[in-house]
Amino acid sequence: MADTDTGIQPKRTGLTRTQKRKLSRGAQYAVLAAAVIAFALTADWGRLQNQFAQPGIAKQLFPDLITVALKNTVLYTLSGFVVGLALGMVIALMRLSSVGPYRWLAGIYIEIFRGLPALLIFIFVGVGVPLAFPTVQYPGGTYGKVAVALGLVSAAYMAETIRAGIQAVPKGQMEAARSLGFSPARAMVSIILPQAFRIILPPLTNELVQLFKDSSLVLFLGVTLEQRELSKFGNDLASQTANSTPILVAGLCYLLITIPLSLVVRRMETKALREIR
Repeated sequence: MADTDTGIQPKRTGLTRTQKRKLSRGAQYAVLAAAVIAFALTADWGRLQNQFAQPGIAKQLFPDLITVALKNTVLYTLSGFVVGLALGMVIALMRLSSVGPYRWLAGIYIEIFRGLPALLIFIFVGVGVPLAFPTVQYPGGTYGKVAVALGLVSAAYMAETIRAGIQAVPKGQMEAARSLGFSPARAMVSIILPQAFRIILPPLTNELVQLFKDSSLVLFLGVTLEQRELSKFGNDLASQTANSTPILVAGLCYLLITIPLSLVVRRMETKALREIR
C-alpha cells in the first residue's frame, strides 16, 4: 500500500520479451552448431570420399553426361511441359465452362491425375495404352511416351493453376471487352489469358522444376543407351564402376538446373507482391 501511495512501481522480475527471443534464438543456433559438429566428427569422410567423390570416375562421365543424359532430361521436361500446358489450358476452360458435363469431366480428370502417383501414370502410358490400342504409335517413340506421361500428370496441376489465374482477373475486364464488341472467346484470348499468365507464371515455373525431377521416371518405360536421362545414366554408371560418384554428379546436374529456376520463381513472386502493394 505504501508503494501505491508514494507512486513507486514495484520492480519487475524475470526476462523481457526481447531477452527471451534472444535467448531462444541463441539456443537454436547452439543446437544447430552442435548437430553440425557432431556430424563432422562422427562421419567417416574417407569412406564418403572414396564412394562418392572420385575425380577419375567423374571425368569418365563426360561428355556423355552432357550430350546424352542432360540433353535428354531437358527434352523430356520441355516436351512434357508443352503437352501439360496445352492440355491444362483446355481442362481449365472446361472447368470454368457453363456446360455441366464439361465441368464434371474436368473435375474428374483433375482429381484422378492429381491423386495417382506419377509412376502409375508412366506405367499406364507405357504398358496400358499399347495393350488397349495396339495400333496406336507414339510419335517419337520413347520421347513421345514421356511427353504424354509427363503431360498427363502436369496438366492436372496446371489446369487448377490456370483456372485460379483466370478467376483472379477482375470480372470488369471481361465486361469491358464485351462492351467493346469482343466475343467471349476473343476476350478470353486477348484480354483475360495474358493477364492471368502474368499472375500464374511463378507457379508454372515451379511446375517446370517438378517436371524436371519427374523425368527420372522415364527409366520405367525402358530406354536405350541414347535415351537415358540423368538418373538412369548415373545409376547405370554407378553399377558399372561399383561406385556412387556418377549418382552424385548426376544429382549436381539436377541442382544446376533446379536452383536457378527456383531463384527465378522467388524473384517473380517478390515482383508480383510489390506490384500488388
